[in-house]
Amino acid sequence: MTPTTSAPTPEEPFGARLRRAMDARGPLCVGIDPHGSLLTDWGLGDDLVGLERFARTTVEALADRVAVLKPQSAFFERFGSRGIAVLEKTVAEARAAGALVLMDAKRGDIGSTMGAYAATYLDKDSPLFSDAVTVSPYLGFGSLRPALDAAALSGSGVFVLALTSNPEGAEVQRATAADGRPVAQLMLDHMAAENAGATPLGSVGAVVGATLGDAGVDLAINGPLLAPGIGAQGATPADLPGVFGAAVGNVVPSVSRGVLRHGPDLGALREAADRFADEVRAAIGGA
Repeated sequence: MTPTTSAPTPEEPFGARLRRAMDARGPLCVGIDPHGSLLTDWGLGDDLVGLERFARTTVEALADRVAVLKPQSAFFERFGSRGIAVLEKTVAEARAAGALVLMDAKRGDIGSTMGAYAATYLDKDSPLFSDAVTVSPYLGFGSLRPALDAAALSGSGVFVLALTSNPEGAEVQRATAADGRPVAQLMLDHMAAENAGATPLGSVGAVVGATLGDAGVDLAINGPLLAPGIGAQGATPADLPGVFGAAVGNVVPSVSRGVLRHGPDLGALREAADRFADEVRAAIGGA
């Protein structure tokens, strides 16, 4: 795989930028998840110095070659304001190197509070401005309107939790809504409406676990499908066609420990990411 270094054009909608990045670099998202045990495995302390070295190394190794980097905000927040400062730097450096940054924050609230979350991650004047953010719709899809509007204004994206890879999610996500649809399908239908008419890809994505076996819902939302669960959680790229069916071409598989466990060696991190991207290409190409 030949790394590409050109930064995405910020005025383009997120869906268009993501489609181009996946076509050029391969459809892969790598998480930046500096939890304590992984810092220890890298020979780092579970402290601010270790956090900064971990984040800087991951960005240096991967930001010029993977389509998406996904920092998990909680692992930075646990160090307080200094951890947030590292997160701000991580986002800025990853975007400068050409990766799209998906902030994994899973925010969800109503009214002005949701508006504040949207301003944090989707306002270009914010130090945490990201190309996209994960959100939770389980206060009602309409509660996400401030984030959806802010993303449309800034050319960013929003990934909405639909069918997550954790087993506990099913009790809510597979439940039947008042109109008889599964709750997850209700949310997916809202996403499809938001993406109607967008080309080549809408900017409102869904989070659908790669570990599900069969999603059992209509995933034709004309938007990206973030698929956590590849690698350490047990799913493989070969599982993607079975889970996503005809929508597999819009899947962005997400890998964290499967790549990060090869650090802190830069070459090993790059080789692991390239290998996953090639495996995903092969699986989707044969679907």
